[in-house]
Order: sequence, then structure tokens, then C-alpha cells
Amino acid sequence: MGGELIKQYKFNQPLTIELLSYDDNNLYLVIESFNIPRSLYTLGGDSICPVIGYSSIGGIEVSEEWAKSSDGTLIHMFIVKNPEKDNSKAIVYGYGGFGISITPYYLGPFHVFLEEGGWFVMANLRGGGEYGEKWHRMGMKDKKQNVFEDYKAVLTHIRSKGLKTIGWGVSNGGLLVAATLVQSPELFNAAIIGYPVIDMLRFHKLYIGKLWTTEYGDPDNSEDRKYLAKYSPYHNIDKNKKYPPTLVYTGLHDDRVHPAHALKFVARMEKITSNIYLRVETQSGHMGSSPKVKIKEYAEILAFIKKAVKE
Repeated sequence: MGGELIKQYKFNQPLTIELLSYDDNNLYLVIESFNIPRSLYTLGGDSICPVIGYSSIGGIEVSEEWAKSSDGTLIHMFIVKNPEKDNSKAIVYGYGGFGISITPYYLGPFHVFLEEGGWFVMANLRGGGEYGEKWHRMGMKDKKQNVFEDYKAVLTHIRSKGLKTIGWGVSNGGLLVAATLVQSPELFNAAIIGYPVIDMLRFHKLYIGKLWTTEYGDPDNSEDRKYLAKYSPYHNIDKNKKYPPTLVYTGLHDDRVHPAHALKFVARMEKITSNIYLRVETQSGHMGSSPKVKIKEYAEILAFIKKAVKE
């Protein structure tokens, strides 16, 4: 394996660049950012040229900041906003698991939110792959609490700027928001929990959950069960805490994360708060399956934010 640096290309904003294919003369790239939909480019010689390209959405500013987690680890975040608008609230998105890197992606469904002065914050938490396998392992199994502490630090950082915070996460990110919510509800003005893993003592018995024991640990192992029980959102709901408005959404045909996680969590939360809402999709599986389903889902998420978090 060899090679040498031929040329460097610099861009004026954070991007996600995916190598799609190549031939003797060109690389074929898919490029995407917070304000540019996925577009096909070729790189050949000294130029990058669009093959199927889209114009960027104007009026959006992207910056990068850092927050200090509970153990001193610095946590990176992207902040997307319209600098000409007064800002009062922020969606804080996170995932933090399975070594998956969370990089810039097109925020089409949330451009209305941005136009109205909202911020979109993307947190790069431990458990992801942004800084290699070591970063991943710092947020898996018995180190999973690190991920929640990282997310709390980002929420605190954004709140220190005077903004109201809306936590949002999907799948493993749903676990992130649910666990942080039951531990520190005061850090949220609202929470949005999508297709979530929530019962950490039974996840391995539902659908393909057994495959996730390498990431979370095995509830049938007594040592793993101890730390899983400490943060399992379903088992740590506290009737003495005041929870903010929370939307949980799932799909009846989700064959990856069983909808029972969401249904059980909402049922238990309903016993202590009237601020819990459930959306059940009947036409798709994990995280939606068609543009029509996603449009309805995002529309109802934005409607929930509008109602739950007043200016």
C-alpha cells in the first residue's frame, strides 16, 4: 500500500464527501452540506465540476464550537443558524454510538425552522467514529454514560447562550435523548425521541437486538446488567422529576428496533406526566421508508416544536 499527496482541495464550509466511483481520469464524488442537497461531482485535474448539482440555500451560517464534558473531554459541535434572525431556541441533535460518524447533511426539512430564527446543533459525541475507534470505545458498553455526559455538556453550552433546547435523536440517538432526559430533564425545553432503543434490560430479546450486545453489553451477563440498569431509560423514570413536553415516535413495522420500546416508555411516562406524546407510523419500518411518510413525520415534528416551545 503506497501513494503520495498530489494536491489538496479546500472548501469554504464543512461538507460530507463520499467517493462513489473512479476511472483513469476522474473521481466521482457525492458532496452534501447543511445547505446543499446530495450532489454528484467529478474531480479531475485541477477542478471539481458538478454533474448533477443543486444550488445552495442562502442565509445560513455554519460555525464550530466545543463544550467540556464532565471528565474534561472536549466535545465538538456544528452550529447552523441564520445570522440575521433573533434566536430563541435550538434543536440539539446527537447519536453517539456504533462508531458512526455524524457529519454535515442537508437540513431540508428544518430550513423553515432556521428561517424563523432557530438553531440546529449537531453534536459529535463519544461512541461515534469521528475521531477513530478509540473515540468509539470511549462511549460503548460500560462507558456509555460518557455519551450522555457529552450530550449534557452540549445542551448546557447552548443553554448558556440564552437559547431554549430541544433534544432530538433517532434509533441509538433515541436512546441518547431518552437516557439524558430521565437523568437531567432540566436541560430540555422539549425532547423528540425517534424509533428508540429504551428498555436496556430486554433489547436483546426483541427482533435483531441480540446483535447489539457487542455495542451495549449483554443483559444476561450479570456485570453488564449492572451498568445497563443504571441508565436504562425505561427503568429510571423518576416520578419526582418534572419532565418537559416529549414526543416519542415509532413505526409498527419497524423490524430493527421493536416499537415496544417506545410504547412501553410512553405508557410508563403517562403515569406521571401529561406532557408525553406518541406518534405511531403504520406504513413504514425503521425511520420511515418513503418521501410521503417522511414529509408527514417531519411536519408533525415541526408542529410539535412550534406548540411545545413558545417564543
